[in-house]
Amino acid sequence: MVTGDAYAKAGVDTEAGDRAVELMKAAVAATHGSTILGGVGGFAGLMDAAFLKDYRHPILATSTDGVGTKIAIAQALDVHDTIGQDLVGMVVDDIVVVGAKPLFMTDYIACGKVVPERIADIVRGIAEACAATGTALVGGETAEHPGLLGADDYDVAGAAVGVVEADDMLGPDKVEHGDVVIALASSGLHSNGYSLVRHILSTTKRTFDQSVPEFDRILGQELLEPTRLYTAPLLETLAAHPGAVHALSHVTGGGIAANLARVLPVGTWVDIDRATWSPPAVFRVLAEWASEKIQATEGTWNLGIGMLAVVSHGSASTLTREWSEAGIDSWVVGHVSNRETDLSDYVSGAKGVTGGAVRLVGTYAD
Repeated sequence: MVTGDAYAKAGVDTEAGDRAVELMKAAVAATHGSTILGGVGGFAGLMDAAFLKDYRHPILATSTDGVGTKIAIAQALDVHDTIGQDLVGMVVDDIVVVGAKPLFMTDYIACGKVVPERIADIVRGIAEACAATGTALVGGETAEHPGLLGADDYDVAGAAVGVVEADDMLGPDKVEHGDVVIALASSGLHSNGYSLVRHILSTTKRTFDQSVPEFDRILGQELLEPTRLYTAPLLETLAAHPGAVHALSHVTGGGIAANLARVLPVGTWVDIDRATWSPPAVFRVLAEWASEKIQATEGTWNLGIGMLAVVSHGSASTLTREWSEAGIDSWVVGHVSNRETDLSDYVSGAKGVTGGAVRLVGTYAD
C-alpha cells in the first residue's frame, strides 16, 4: 500500500492540492447559477439542461485551447492572475463566433509542484473571466508531474460548451455580397505569437524588467496584458440586433487574413484596408527589434484587431458606434465582394477550411 507520505516522497503533495482548492473555491462557486448542481469538488461538473427544451432546435458548440508560451512570461515575472483571463478568452470567444452562448467551462493545470497560492491565482483569473462572460466554471483538474515538469513550470488548458438556436447560427452561409467587415480592437498581443516574441527578446537580449519608452510600464507587464473578452458585448449585440451580424472571426493564430477567410463563403473576397488603423506600439516595437517590416508579422500577430464582424450594410454604422461606446474601439476595414477578380495574392481558407479570400492592402496609418 502506498501511503500519503510515500507519495509525497515521490514528489506529489496531495495536501497542497487540497489547500489550493480551498483557496480557489469561493471564486469558482461565484460563477455558478441555479442550473449548476453539486458545487465544487465533484468527480464531474453538472448542469441542469432542462432549459434546452425552450429551444426549437438547440445546437451545442464546444471549444478547447490553451494559452501557449505566454505562460513563460508569467512564470518569469511570477505573475499568475492574468493567465486565466487569457485562457477564457481563447476558449469562450471561439464559441461566440458561431453565435453561441457559453454555458460552462472546465480547466486543466499541469505543474511540476503544486504551490497553492499560485494555482489559486490562476484559477481565480479563470473564474473572474468566466463570470464576465456568463460562463459557469464547473470543474477542473490540477495535476502534479514531478520529474516531467520543473518545480515552477506549469501549463493550462480549458474546454467550454455553449448553445445556439440552429436558425441563429452565424457563418459563411449568411455572408452576402456588400456586407461590411468591422474590426474590434484587441487589448494587445492576446495569446498568440509569443514564440516569436520570445525569440525576438532572446536574440536582441531584452529583459522583461526593462523600461521601453513607448510603453508606460515595464516590458514584461506590457507583454502580459490579458486577452480582451468579446463574448458579453457580442451576445448583447446578437440579441438586440437579430440578423445584423452574419459572421464573426476570432483573430488568433494565423493572423487577420487567414482567420477572416475561414468564415467567408467560397467565391467571395475582402480587401482589408491597412490605412484604417495604426497597429499599437507593442507590435511596432517588436517588429523594429526584429528588423522586420510590420507587414511581415501579419500571419502571426493580430496587430490590434482581436475580432472581426461581417455585418449587413445597413447595420454597420450602428454596430460600430455601439461597440465603441461599450469600450471596444471598432471601425470598418473592408467589404465583402463576389465580383470576379484575380485572387492569386489572397489568403484563401485556413486550418483545413476552404473559404473565401482575403488580403491586406495599402499602408498602415501612423
